[in-house]
Amino acid sequence: MTKKLLRREFLSKRAALPRDERDRISHALIKKFTATDFYREAKILMAYASTPEELQLAELFAACFDDGKILAIPLIVGKGIMRAVEVPNFDALEVGAFGIQTVKPELRRFVEPAQIDCVIVPGAAFDLRGGRLGLGGGYYDRFLPQAANAVKVALAYDFQLVDALPTEPHDAKIDVVITTEKSVRFEVR
Repeated sequence: MTKKLLRREFLSKRAALPRDERDRISHALIKKFTATDFYREAKILMAYASTPEELQLAELFAACFDDGKILAIPLIVGKGIMRAVEVPNFDALEVGAFGIQTVKPELRRFVEPAQIDCVIVPGAAFDLRGGRLGLGGGYYDRFLPQAANAVKVALAYDFQLVDALPTEPHDAKIDVVITTEKSVRFEVR
């Protein structure tokens, strides 16, 4: 099956989840993630601003603020290019393009990718070799190699973790997948 068809299949399953189920799973995964060494040891963490169908990460944002971590989210700055921008607090966020939260322009401070300790990576699906089926834009495939010091973590619904996905040499790998049922760490560096 092609990446495009696989992506459509996984995103359709994700969209079909009831909101209360999504919220319950999001809470469980954030609790599991914030108990890890790589969360506790991270000074700078990057996560994505959730769309309605994705795992909801507001609770993770709050944990970062409470724990004194520097939190960054992606900012699209050009075709296929994103940068990490610091989120000082919830008040710094506003609804941006495609209905996704972003940092207000007057408050934007960029974080260098090499300084990031941990990145929460979105995706349609993940496999048992550290492979990731992204959302189709290639933004993370271009960004993650720049964040060479970061642990790349996927928080995922159980159905998003599969044995194998079609990958290409330019596809960035992840280091850890955490689902409600299991946590898998890969040696991909």
